Amino acid sequence: MTDTHATRTITGRRAGGDLAALAGLSGLDFLRQRIGSTDFAPIAALMDFRPVRFDHGLAVFEATPGESHYNPIGSVHGGWASTVLDSALGCAVHSTLPAGKIYTTLELKVNLVRAITTRTGTMTCEGRTIHVGGRTATAEAKLIGPDGKLYAHATTTCLILPFPPA
Repeated sequence: MTDTHATRTITGRRAGGDLAALAGLSGLDFLRQRIGSTDFAPIAALMDFRPVRFDHGLAVFEATPGESHYNPIGSVHGGWASTVLDSALGCAVHSTLPAGKIYTTLELKVNLVRAITTRTGTMTCEGRTIHVGGRTATAEAKLIGPDGKLYAHATTTCLILPFPPA
């Protein structure tokens, strides 16, 4: 019998690492200083996505689906796409916040419209805010393949909180 198990080592920033910088920076400044960092977030290393660009109300990631993201029926699990979309949505919201504010996801709606496999290749996920108020924000995101086709899209509602949260 052939061993079909693979191992993967994940390295990245410890959860809850040095977040003191978060309190003194706008969301956009905080995110922009993370571009190109090898320790953007532990979830990014686990799910193989990375930030490409942040502007006010915009977050762009590249994401590469791998075998470790597969479900039992031979395609990438919908949770992978949901995670990448949620990250773009949240970062789009965060990019609009002043210093001393953070967000948390209240609601996430994902539509998976096409199967994703390792053959799909590196994808682009773009999140944009729709509305940012004093207490809530909404955003939308699209996950696009290198073929230009839409593979999934999502919307979110986020709660805006003071940092550190009470």
